[in-house]
Amino acid sequence: MVTKSLGLKARAGYPNPTLVNVGCGFINSMGLPNPGAAEYAKELRAVKCDGDIVVIVSIYGALPKELAEIAKIVEEAGADAVELNLSCPNVEGVGMEVGQDPQLVGSIIKLVKKTVKVPVLAKLTPNISDIKVVAKAAEEAGADGLVAINTLRAIAIDLETGRPILASKLGGLSGPAIKPVALRCVYEVSGAVSIPVIGCGGVTSWQDAVEFFLAGAAAVQIGTAIAYRGLGVFKEVTDGIEKYLIAKGFRSVGEVVGLSHKY
Repeated sequence: MVTKSLGLKARAGYPNPTLVNVGCGFINSMGLPNPGAAEYAKELRAVKCDGDIVVIVSIYGALPKELAEIAKIVEEAGADAVELNLSCPNVEGVGMEVGQDPQLVGSIIKLVKKTVKVPVLAKLTPNISDIKVVAKAAEEAGADGLVAINTLRAIAIDLETGRPILASKLGGLSGPAIKPVALRCVYEVSGAVSIPVIGCGGVTSWQDAVEFFLAGAAAVQIGTAIAYRGLGVFKEVTDGIEKYLIAKGFRSVGEVVGLSHKY
């Protein structure tokens, strides 16, 4: 399970409306609402005590030392890994502009890696001319893995009023619409680095998941699909993957990862 992004201090986020269904997915501009690291640590401890659940905590911050501090707090609370949200498209100072700067990405990862022992993942932005540049910078800085991708910048406008629907005007597009872009990014990134890549963006079926594996993803994340398919989507996807592997004579997902790069 991957959490929503967490900051050092509590943040209310943006006023409504913060979410709009555009048919091919959702555009959201939540504004990174969260209770703050100290408060969230209480919830994380409760979750970890309640069962054998792997929890990857997504964190954000304006400065490397801030991210390192949050990472330490959640590690002590039981996080199995941290995902650095370096790519939120709708919050200034802590989002997309951070993920577009290879040097800043590298400095953040280096400090967080020195601070915690759990795996450190970097979530990459697709809103950049060459995603491979940042991916390589993250790998060189010591990231244990990469997550590709975050949402694409988008807008929806109300026909009656002529006004942007979201309170913050621009938001991040997720869901089936961004899958081809996410797939391309995974393909490019996995071909440029040697660390694992987690595919994220538009996975709603087992076919989508397998496509990401073939493109080079070692795992996938599922988010927006819950709105379309319900919580049963996880079992549908894993069951479908298993049947595909058996039908094709593969013994594990690992044998499928990156096969498209042979052509």
